[in-house]
Amino acid sequence: MEIKPSDLSPKEMHKLIIGCVVPRPIAWICTVNAEGQTNLAPFSFFNGVCARPATLSVSFSYNPGRPDHKKDTLRNIEANREFVVNVAAEPQQQTMHATSGDFDVDVSEIERFGLTCVPSVCVQPPRILESPIQFECSLRQAIPIGEGPGSATLVLGTIEQIHVHDRLIDNALHIDAEALKPIGRLAGDTYCYVHDIFDLGPRPR
Repeated sequence: MEIKPSDLSPKEMHKLIIGCVVPRPIAWICTVNAEGQTNLAPFSFFNGVCARPATLSVSFSYNPGRPDHKKDTLRNIEANREFVVNVAAEPQQQTMHATSGDFDVDVSEIERFGLTCVPSVCVQPPRILESPIQFECSLRQAIPIGEGPGSATLVLGTIEQIHVHDRLIDNALHIDAEALKPIGRLAGDTYCYVHDIFDLGPRPR
């Protein structure tokens, strides 16, 4: 099948992208609003960008349900310029998925689902103890991409501090992926586990 993006509606194009670009890592992002209330939500348009400056990227889709068309997480990041990316991993898959609900602005998903806050070192938003890896980030840049339904804001965050559970990392900074047990996002409400790991040897030269 040959597909021209301009022939599809924003909804159809979104469905196609999330079905093709898989699996995607999940950023379980904690922010704080102007009143000091915490917000926690998962986002899978997420990845690493570069090592110096250490940078992560997260894309926030247009939100038709709010007057400003922004997710609470994006609104908080733009206002406070800080956020924490908690890596989503087993056994928190059900709780992580539950925090994706469209809750009122004054609802703290951390309190609602019984998660544990841990103070951050460099930023105001707390970390989630139940996550095995946490990145404290400051906002580097927020880039609007497009307008209206189907558009997004690409956020680049500078990593200020990283927390890794000792059981996952060695002195050479290698992460044990089998021990981490990350969760990947597929399409719709479908996720995947990372249980079958293999090596292909050195890259050809």
